[in-house]
Amino acid sequence: MAESSRSVYVDEDQGSDDKSADGSEQKPYKTLLFAHIQHAPVPSDGPQYLTRKKEPGADQGPGVSEVHQQWTPATTSALKKATKLYDQHKRKQAKGDELASREKQEADKRQQILDEAKKLHIRQDPQLPKAVKIRLNEKDPAVVKLRSGQSEKDVDYSDGRGTRVRVTGRVHRFRSQKDVIFLTLQDGYGLLQCVLTGDLTKTYDAMTMTLETSLEIYGEMWEVPPKQHAPDDRELHADYYEVIGKAAGDKEAITTRAAPDADPQTLYDNRHLVLRGDHASSVMKVRAALLRAFRQTYEEITPSCLEVTPPCMVQTQVEGGATLFAFDYYGQKAYLTQSSQLYLETCLPSLGNVFCVAPSFRAEKSLTRRHLSEYTHVEAELDFITFDDLLAHLEFVMCRVVELALANPQIAKLILDLNPKFEAPERPFKRMKYADAIEWLNEHDIKTGEGEAHKFGDDIAEAAERKMTDIINRPIFLTHFPAEIKAFYMRKDPQDPRVTESVDCLMPNVGEIVGGSMRMEDYDELMEAYKRVEIDPTPYYWYTDQRKYGTSPHGGYGLGLERFLAWMCGRFTVRECSLYPRFTDRCTP
Repeated sequence: MAESSRSVYVDEDQGSDDKSADGSEQKPYKTLLFAHIQHAPVPSDGPQYLTRKKEPGADQGPGVSEVHQQWTPATTSALKKATKLYDQHKRKQAKGDELASREKQEADKRQQILDEAKKLHIRQDPQLPKAVKIRLNEKDPAVVKLRSGQSEKDVDYSDGRGTRVRVTGRVHRFRSQKDVIFLTLQDGYGLLQCVLTGDLTKTYDAMTMTLETSLEIYGEMWEVPPKQHAPDDRELHADYYEVIGKAAGDKEAITTRAAPDADPQTLYDNRHLVLRGDHASSVMKVRAALLRAFRQTYEEITPSCLEVTPPCMVQTQVEGGATLFAFDYYGQKAYLTQSSQLYLETCLPSLGNVFCVAPSFRAEKSLTRRHLSEYTHVEAELDFITFDDLLAHLEFVMCRVVELALANPQIAKLILDLNPKFEAPERPFKRMKYADAIEWLNEHDIKTGEGEAHKFGDDIAEAAERKMTDIINRPIFLTHFPAEIKAFYMRKDPQDPRVTESVDCLMPNVGEIVGGSMRMEDYDELMEAYKRVEIDPTPYYWYTDQRKYGTSPHGGYGLGLERFLAWMCGRFTVRECSLYPRFTDRCTP
């Protein structure tokens, strides 16, 4: 704003470029540019800009130097620089004003169009054939006939044309062109491209369409034209639709709430929305297929394994007291189970080999990419076996599960879309004893977390273990761990009592996915093991009794489903493989 001659004060040290300043001597501005913006220069009789600043070495304390207190007219060079910056500011402001004006005009024009669109109401044509309700994955030609060729009409059911269907789903993708809208619906079973034309594109609902809006669409099924692409090479040409539930847009749009490049914690907070995405939903479908495959494998294997359902609330430990979730159980101390192994062992005498698929809980404050506080545990116990029998069983189960998953074309496609490099593992798996692994790590100069060489008795860290597995690049049965670093119930190797008949199965890119062992079958040896790890055997009476009433050589294992899934689907972290992951400090949503 131009004004008649007056003094405008600028103090580079004590001034302010905000509303608290008015350019007076008591409330000076901080920069000449801001002074120009507030009090524009004019060719004649414009404001006089007076400045001051402390000089090098000037007193910084209460007794400000006389040099600082003196106001002097701004120098020619300073005014020239400020004028140049002010001109740039005016041009930028003019562009901003022009853009705002244009945007307002466009917004007003769009609002007029939307207001007109609200007056348009579409209705079903009662003369059209009755629509067949189908899921989006329905491909039976006896149910859905596809129309091919060309027609001058958008919808034409004469002379045995394509089947008229009714579908429901949510908008997974959409794009608008002149007088046509392409929607891809998703219903959890499949995808279907729907084509809207004519008045269907001019309604208010069509013009304000958002992702995840739920719709019911009626129309004729067509083959996709040559050189065009759509899910299953077919599309629905709509003749009518209704909005069932309109999804939020703008700042609340799903693409904003669950943006792929958002930080991980935001994506975990919005896991319920992330699950609607292609990758997350594909992982969950593969997970379901793996669960089916495990159950089928346990039915097929000889001898078969019977599924049982052990409790999750327990009063004993399996993997050490430090990782127990404790809670009050009617005045008694209880825990969430770390493993169902002890209960499975009790089933062997009457049920034969058994397995379970159940949650396990570990209060382990670990934030590595392969740890969860709650995970799905596939566990099995086998009776009257040797350690070699246990390894052969494990190898068969894992390979058979992969084989069954890949035998399903839909699941195989999901796996290869997620992990294009995945290949079924070759048998036999590599066998490597713990002592040999220590030697291998030292030969390849892979150090401990403290930067030291590995030695017998070390608990091989996750990073070293994964590095070894990735270099070898094939499944490994790592066996015969030292007794002092393994659970109390593991049977010692009769040939070398320093080590146990134990095994971890390591997979490339993930590391350990299975842990198992032969179990102590001798009563006295088990009682000594309780004493060695300072566990009171009293609460374990029911477990110890298995050694008193017809003991047997037996063994078992636990497989982490999320780790197995991460290996097959090429996921970076097991958190992507859980419906709603639970880990340190994360128990929502």
